[in-house]
Amino acid sequence: MPHSEYHRIDRIGWLRAALLGANDGLISTASLIVGMAVAAMPAASLLIAALAGLVAGALSMAAGEFVSVSSQADTENADLARERAEIIDDPAHELDELTAIYVGRGVSEALARQVATEMMAHDALGAHARDELGLFEGTRANPLQAAVASALSFAAGAVPPLVLAMLVPGAQLALVVASSSLMLLALLGGVAGRLGGASMMIGAGRVAFWGAVAMGATALVGQLFGAQV
Repeated sequence: MPHSEYHRIDRIGWLRAALLGANDGLISTASLIVGMAVAAMPAASLLIAALAGLVAGALSMAAGEFVSVSSQADTENADLARERAEIIDDPAHELDELTAIYVGRGVSEALARQVATEMMAHDALGAHARDELGLFEGTRANPLQAAVASALSFAAGAVPPLVLAMLVPGAQLALVVASSSLMLLALLGGVAGRLGGASMMIGAGRVAFWGAVAMGATALVGQLFGAQV
């Protein structure tokens, strides 16, 4: 019978990259706009910088995720290739190894040997991938998926503060962008916590905290720069 239960762990491949991208897009773009607004930069320059930050950030996230997850995938594939060769070269040793794993998990030796024998006959590489290497199909590295999720989510996160920068007068821009971005970050953190099965309050609090730190720091830089100008 096919396994039909729903597990949150199945989302981990794309959820981590998407949430990281959205957080980064919102925090970095909002912080950039707040810093430039505090420094009283011209509206046109501010918008160009924010738009350039969106494009550069999205591509940077995509490239970073692709390279990082590709490295993880390379490691996983190398381990699988080594395991495949060992199964071909010394299947008896691999059977003993699998048996010992099951015994270590509390299965009696006789039953562990029987299970290992049947698993080796059915899908030897799959059994060793799961039980020896800890690799599961739902959590295997997928570089392209991670890159696309990161780029799109970064852009989505960067859009709200960019739109506000187009609509809100310069004198109010820093306050409006900071407050609305903190609310969006709290919402995003809460949703992330809910999707991951954790507390929504904790998820909202930790994301909003670091967003406030980032925007506060760039506002300070903008104030110092603006005072010098």
